Amino acid sequence: MAGEAQARESAKVLARAFQHDPVCTWIFPAESARARRLRRFFHAELHHSALRHGAVEFARADGAIAGVAVWFPPGAWPSATGLSSLPAYLRAVGRHFGTASQFASAAARAHPHDQPHWYLAFIGVDPARQGQGIGTALMRSRLERRANEAQPAYLENSNPANAALYERFGFQITGALDLPEAAPCVPTMWRPA
Repeated sequence: MAGEAQARESAKVLARAFQHDPVCTWIFPAESARARRLRRFFHAELHHSALRHGAVEFARADGAIAGVAVWFPPGAWPSATGLSSLPAYLRAVGRHFGTASQFASAAARAHPHDQPHWYLAFIGVDPARQGQGIGTALMRSRLERRANEAQPAYLENSNPANAALYERFGFQITGALDLPEAAPCVPTMWRPA
């Protein structure tokens, strides 16, 4: 399991990667507070949930974390984080709790529950390192290691700019999250076994 320092560094990388993500700008419209809120959210997610499953991928460049992919193995999502994590999530979303809850509820309703699968919750590359193949390497790493298991994978694509990457790895659009009219369109994607 990664240590606290790695969780904090990864949260910062993910916050920078998602700073202009359509869903994140919808949930946290004030750009001045978005970076802080995203750091808190990703730290809570890593510290209280994702890292305990041992399926978080890290890519390093020049000794620093340059990209992170947060996967949940079959049966691990939704992760039962317990009441102890609630304050961290509430600090992260603050007064945007209602919008964040709308997104989380829509994602939970759309999530396929009828077949075991890997779930890619987040993948992000530090903006200074984007375009260098780090996102591709992160995707390839987990998917190639799991190829012998013959299990599908699922994700929600919060940014249309990432569609080509996902499609290159065999993900296909299966629908979209049922979000309010003001929200961005978030396609759901499935990669067959």
